[in-house]
Amino acid sequence: MTSQVTRRAALAGALALPAAPLLGPLGVRPAAAQADWKPTQGVKVVVPAAPGGTTDIVGRMLASHLQAAWGQSCVVENKSGAGGVIGSAEVAKAAPDGHTILMGNIGPQSIAYSLYRNMPYTAAGLLPVSNVIDTPNVLVVHPSVPAKTVPEFVAWLKAQNGKASYASSGTGQSPHLSAAWFLQLTGTKAEHIPYRGAGPALQDLVAGVTQFFFDNLTTSIEFVRAGKLRALGLTSAQRNPLTPDLVPIRDTMPELKPFDVSAWFGVFLPGKTPRPILDSLNGQLKAFLDDAKTKERFSTMAGFPAYGTPEQFAAFVTAQIAQWKSVIDREGLQLDVN
Repeated sequence: MTSQVTRRAALAGALALPAAPLLGPLGVRPAAAQADWKPTQGVKVVVPAAPGGTTDIVGRMLASHLQAAWGQSCVVENKSGAGGVIGSAEVAKAAPDGHTILMGNIGPQSIAYSLYRNMPYTAAGLLPVSNVIDTPNVLVVHPSVPAKTVPEFVAWLKAQNGKASYASSGTGQSPHLSAAWFLQLTGTKAEHIPYRGAGPALQDLVAGVTQFFFDNLTTSIEFVRAGKLRALGLTSAQRNPLTPDLVPIRDTMPELKPFDVSAWFGVFLPGKTPRPILDSLNGQLKAFLDDAKTKERFSTMAGFPAYGTPEQFAAFVTAQIAQWKSVIDREGLQLDVN
């Protein structure tokens, strides 16, 4: 993989793309014009990952906000498997009545369309509502790994000669592809151990079952602060204000200069959901992301609020699909959903 994978680059690419009909008709009315729809029964927020990861944390925060705003119960259902595809497929097949919401992410909502040969849904099956949070991934290692810097870590990997193992939150998700790209650029090898979400992956890393993990900074930060893991560098091109001393990986070695990845997490509805429901949920997301408590919580998670209109988010997702397709095609990576 040789091209940068960033939200900034994706947005720049989106400017050159036409409106994305494959992502469903969004109409032209602003969200504020149709924000008065409310659910008539309990709402389910599907999190296509195991408990404990960023998708789960943000999904639960959103569910709490929606329950208070709408006066209806709003429960989170964790539906992990196939890198988020299983839970996403459930939402794509759900009734488009506003009572089933997907807390999606970069994996099943952009990478998966090129990664899997037998996808159970298409991009048109999920309607983009708004991005929610952006965050870099971070290279974290078990304390038993002697490396304190990225160059030292690369030297250690070469000495291990493929015996080291790394965790991921699911095959084909951004933590997995971040590691795969890193290994390719540095000419190193390691065994990939996929998990059903970041939560169980972190548990085994802390226990020393695996040696390293390109996790979302939002979920790893507490383990780093507690001294249970050691952070070596960020996958993004910029430093993060929460970890100002943590250097971008691309700045550590000449061969890693192309390395630049940021993860994102956003909300989707079933593809044929009517515009008034879409606008109502988008309005609630704006209120959620504008709230000072949300901003404070995201800051502690090393993430940034990323609100957008449905049209803006649809263009962003379309650009991400195209970007990751280029990366995956160059890798020759193809899997089956099972």
